[in-house]
Amino acid sequence: MTNQKTLENKLRLLVHSIDQSQSCTALVLVGAGSRYETLDINGISHFLEHMFFKGAKKYKNTKEVSEAIDTIGGEFNAFTGKEYAGYYVKVAKEHAEKALDVLSDMLLHAKFDPKEIDKERGVILEEYNMYQDTPMYQIGWDFEKLIFGDQPIGRDQIGTKKLINSVTQKQFQDYQKQLYTPDNTVIALVGDFENEKAFSLIEKYFQMPTSKKSLEFKAYKQATNQQKLHILKKQTEQAHLVMGFNSLSNKDPQKWALKLLATALGGNMSSRMFLNVREAEGLCYYIHTDSDMYSDCGTFATRAGVDVTRAQDAIDAIKKQYKQVAQEGISQAELDKSKSYLKGKMQLKLEDSESYAHFLARQSLILNEVQTPDQIKKEIDKVNLNQVNKLAKQIIDLEQLYVSVIGPYTQSELKI
Repeated sequence: MTNQKTLENKLRLLVHSIDQSQSCTALVLVGAGSRYETLDINGISHFLEHMFFKGAKKYKNTKEVSEAIDTIGGEFNAFTGKEYAGYYVKVAKEHAEKALDVLSDMLLHAKFDPKEIDKERGVILEEYNMYQDTPMYQIGWDFEKLIFGDQPIGRDQIGTKKLINSVTQKQFQDYQKQLYTPDNTVIALVGDFENEKAFSLIEKYFQMPTSKKSLEFKAYKQATNQQKLHILKKQTEQAHLVMGFNSLSNKDPQKWALKLLATALGGNMSSRMFLNVREAEGLCYYIHTDSDMYSDCGTFATRAGVDVTRAQDAIDAIKKQYKQVAQEGISQAELDKSKSYLKGKMQLKLEDSESYAHFLARQSLILNEVQTPDQIKKEIDKVNLNQVNKLAKQIIDLEQLYVSVIGPYTQSELKI
């Protein structure tokens, strides 16, 4: 059962009890990322995430932060998306207090030592280079930049080399004050807990002074970019591509219909894309269709790693599947199978305390409500075939198809 509590300073707390679980996860989620960044500070959210691990009041440096968790066999990490940044510690349940102690010290008392900032510049530049050298990562960012254009939602989280090389301690401090506020923060604790004790522990360690978010969320504006095909020429052994369309936000009431459509089209090994493009024609190794949903926009796209000598064939084959679904829809059997698949995958994923904490906190922060898995299953079950097929016609418009490719091609060698 999930219990929620909002403190006077608007900090949201979530506690979920998993009976007999031997692990627990403490997760802090904050509204941050490229949606809050202007071009001149693009990447500051991600750099800041790194700096929280560099020492604070109680745990004074990276070694002390790491040892605090390593000595109890725990796991800790962080991530930065376009709309939120997250920090979590997963430990044996008897160490829940230590998890909260470490997280709160990091996030409330970080020093942002200029010497540590300078050292971390090199680390992040290497991370930047890693993404540039890993087409499976880079292709997703290239596609969103193509489809959304040059605005915050279209920019990747890693940012620019200029920002990485120049950001200052004061900029970090200002950014933290503007966004890492109680009204823009959710804390989830998941494990085998008694609720009141769990709430008391969170409140003990996260005594955040009352303040309000003061940095603007940059709303999506319909892109005016007329370019539909982007090719990054790179000598690769495999071509990587993403093909898709503008789509729904995660606040749209039809979002589960869209998830079911994506599942039937390319969500698993018995989907249309997998069976027709991979198995029947042998054009790719991986292929997957999904809907990525943000607060006010989204994409519906298929990504694949394809034979470099048959990239055009792969583009044509994926278009063929899109066209067929848009014109004819999916069958009742495909819809039923997709419902069972989505519900089953959710159930498996939520057996883990870390995944459950993210499941809860993301809903609370982005949607300002928390649905239980059973409520979501009911939403999925309510979707009918007519809804899905009507949505397919609406979303899949081949005149509005965007394609991003990384491989050994010039712009004129591939056609969409």
